[in-house]
Amino acid sequence: MGQELLCTARIGRKQAQGKALLETSELIFRPMGAPGSQGAVSPGELRLRIPFSDMKHVKAERGILQVKFGSAIAAFQIGAYAEKWRDKILHPKTRIEKLGVKPGANVTVVGPLPGDFVQELLSAAQRISEGSVSLNAQLIFLAAETLSDLIRIEKLARQMPPAAGLWIVYPKGEKSITENDVIAAGRKAGMKDVKVVGFSETHTALKFVIPVEKR
Repeated sequence: MGQELLCTARIGRKQAQGKALLETSELIFRPMGAPGSQGAVSPGELRLRIPFSDMKHVKAERGILQVKFGSAIAAFQIGAYAEKWRDKILHPKTRIEKLGVKPGANVTVVGPLPGDFVQELLSAAQRISEGSVSLNAQLIFLAAETLSDLIRIEKLARQMPPAAGLWIVYPKGEKSITENDVIAAGRKAGMKDVKVVGFSETHTALKFVIPVEKR
């Protein structure tokens, strides 16, 4: 969902090699093993999950991203990505921006989506239709709480304009409807999955498009 990089992380005299993952609202580090230098630690000692809200100071210098949280400072050697990650942490995109809803867009909503998201759409989109796909729709949002809701995907794929995108919004961590279920339903309808976004604390959004050769 986020951007993942191999790097070395350090806190004080402790350091480890592993994978740093920049998510929507947190920075995660999962160690892969000690780098074998003085001060190296075992993988379990430097496992980090730092919410943006806990960060007191963030800076990038000479390819190193430094994050202060609590009384600790974590440094991540990520090279050219240091400044990019700093900017993403300090100026995170809104949910509407991450979902690609541009000002004045034509949007179709199918199924009950959270009220706060509908308000965000109303403030950004030019036109919102419910249930039936608009002829000029640029984005379609389908609320899928159960497997039975995925049946609608085939009909929506037939109705949507060739260059439109279809977002499926489904619950996180539910065995009754999984990411694999959503991907399988979209591909069965002849579409291609192209992007995943953390929609909320409880839901994920997965985007499908009609392949260029089928438009």
